[in-house]
Amino acid sequence: MDERVETVIIGAGQAGLATGYHLQRLGRQFVILDGNRSVGDNWRQQWDSLRLYSPAKYDGLPGTPFPTKPWSYPGKDEVAEYLASYAAQWRLPVRLNTRVRAVDQAATGYLVTTDQGTIHCDNVVVATGTFGRTPRVPDFAGELDASILQLHSSEYRRPEQLNDGPVLVVGASHSGTDIAYEVVQTHPTVLCGRDCGSIPFRPGSRAARVAFPFVVFAWRHVLTRRTPMGRKIMPHVRSHGAPMLRVKRADLDRRGVRRVEHRVVAVRGGRPELADGTVPDVRNVIWCTGFRQAFEWIHLPILREDGWPDELRGVVASAPGLYFCGLAFQYAFSSMVLPGVGRDAEYLARHIGSRRPSDAVTCRRG
Repeated sequence: MDERVETVIIGAGQAGLATGYHLQRLGRQFVILDGNRSVGDNWRQQWDSLRLYSPAKYDGLPGTPFPTKPWSYPGKDEVAEYLASYAAQWRLPVRLNTRVRAVDQAATGYLVTTDQGTIHCDNVVVATGTFGRTPRVPDFAGELDASILQLHSSEYRRPEQLNDGPVLVVGASHSGTDIAYEVVQTHPTVLCGRDCGSIPFRPGSRAARVAFPFVVFAWRHVLTRRTPMGRKIMPHVRSHGAPMLRVKRADLDRRGVRRVEHRVVAVRGGRPELADGTVPDVRNVIWCTGFRQAFEWIHLPILREDGWPDELRGVVASAPGLYFCGLAFQYAFSSMVLPGVGRDAEYLARHIGSRRPSDAVTCRRG
């Protein structure tokens, strides 16, 4: 199959669907490609107890509020079903079971190669994940004893997966604290890694109802790439993730999670070694160490040394017609959560709408 479409959106998550919604309103031609079997599968594949950290009243995509009580916190399966119904409601042209293998420069525009054929297009929107989809695990993890079960947070679903015996959770951002808080109910648990901070209230509490409007305002308008405060925390968020949200330090203490701030730096005798030289005797390691951006399939010189695309608000100036949506801190802290993705998608759709079809030019190098 060889065809031409004005815009190809890669990824049918919230960022890709929101971009499609806005392009549809502008009357522009596009298709959304996704390698999963169903819209929402990326959420269905998260750990069972995962819930959103923002209330439903802030979680709707453009045109469709989240269909539940405004101050409830939807679970991951509810989010998956919402995304699937959103795509169906707006009749967005999503092609499932279609994996993108490469994006190349063409004589005009771009050539998107998939396992189903090739598509010539003027614009490409890469909407493949906030922090990337490739787990970041240290190279020395392969030296751990074979008797130790290792899971990345993207593979963890529930405590029943684990071996009997102690668990080391590596990484103390929001995912690590959530998982440690759950696992300690059935397994002795150590949580290691730098303290990523904490928001001063608990999602779902009465205080959250008062605080969340101000928090969302700060996420959207204060912590941006245009403000000194936003530019200061942007590298931290992209490297280390978000702070503790639902689970607090006191919660970990009450459940008996042993908290150490030393990093795992090596393997000694088949066991993980911490920076202070201690070697925890554990049967399980859960790597809550985030993801890395892996854009090797984009055959264009648009990546910085840190692996992130050289973009501003998702627009790649050196490659007209190439865009990214859903990145952490694409414009603001809110870019990586549902309350912010719609604004970013609208900005990109307007940018695409300002381009004439077949208006792409050769990517500038350097």
